[in-house]
Amino acid sequence: MDPDPPTPYPLPPEPLPMDRASMLAALRARVARLERAGAATALARAGAGFVNLSESLDTHLGGGLARAGLHEIIAGDPGAAAGFCAIALGRTAGPVLWIAPEPEAWPPGLAAYGLSPAELVLVRAPHPTDGLWAMEEALRCPAIAGALLDLSDIDLTAARRLQLAAEAGGALGLLLRPDTDQPGPSAALTRWKISALPGDSSSPHHLGDPRWHIELLRGRGTAPRAWSATWRTTTDQLETEPAALPTRRRA
Repeated sequence: MDPDPPTPYPLPPEPLPMDRASMLAALRARVARLERAGAATALARAGAGFVNLSESLDTHLGGGLARAGLHEIIAGDPGAAAGFCAIALGRTAGPVLWIAPEPEAWPPGLAAYGLSPAELVLVRAPHPTDGLWAMEEALRCPAIAGALLDLSDIDLTAARRLQLAAEAGGALGLLLRPDTDQPGPSAALTRWKISALPGDSSSPHHLGDPRWHIELLRGRGTAPRAWSATWRTTTDQLETEPAALPTRRRA
């Protein structure tokens, strides 16, 4: 049997895994480069105090999702919650970090919701302390437009630190959490729950545009409310209409 022919383009060697110290040093260096390069953009972005979602959501929130603040997203459905977060981050007009123990975010999939892969930095933080550190550093950096931390549990002190960091840097902070019976108190400006709804397509071969049930569970200066939402993939617009709140809702 003839030996296998040589590969015309040898594959590069697998990169060596980074230890915690190396990962933190690399992230510090990348944040520093973004901070130096994005000062002018950050100054221009500072004049926009809100991230717009849809007309009805923005009206209820008094302008949109507030920048320089932390917002908690409870994943009633993981895919729906990730899509909602991608829409918000994609409208921040700048670099964003997606921090998770094992980032399962798929950049081409997030791009379908307006989050450009060119603006996305995926950060693997296997330990909660690493994730909290990376999130705080990102929110304090004026060149970072937004950051998301995927974390199962967080105490009130840590959440307050993230809120203060967002206020200092001006970024949009998203805290993505699983759906639990007792989410606990929160220092975030708003708390949302995002669940999936059946598609609106009548064809068995096409699911239709993504549809979600969006609940604002709590917010500073605003009342709880719910919407049925459809993400129009052809126009990159989030269409929303009022929906009934459940009989029981989490605070």
